[in-house]
Amino acid sequence: QVQLVESGGGLVQAGGSLRLSCAASGRTSSTYTMGWFRRAPGKEREFVAAISWSDGNTLYADSVKGRFTISRDNPKNTVYLQMDNLKPEDTAVYYCAARGSGIVQSREWGYDYWGQGTQVTVSS
Repeated sequence: QVQLVESGGGLVQAGGSLRLSCAASGRTSSTYTMGWFRRAPGKEREFVAAISWSDGNTLYADSVKGRFTISRDNPKNTVYLQMDNLKPEDTAVYYCAARGSGIVQSREWGYDYWGQGTQVTVSS
């Protein structure tokens, strides 16, 4: 099993920044790609970004390209999501996810493990 714990959410004004962290523990050797998803009120969960542990290859949703940056710290088994120029529409619960394949992808069903989520609220 793999456990994922998110942190770093909070309340920020539009145009501000936040950095989310996701710490992985347990059988981390079986996780090869880490992703971030989000669920806004009244909407389905959607893909945000993903990164490969091995080569650092990344993938972003169009809605966050140029504003969000995903990165990893392999020795710490931690993935980060730096969110800049936040907008009210970024308000959501953000979830960290892991999958046992090195191919980064955006489909929710491709991820095997999920964190509990952290709330991000952007005020206008």
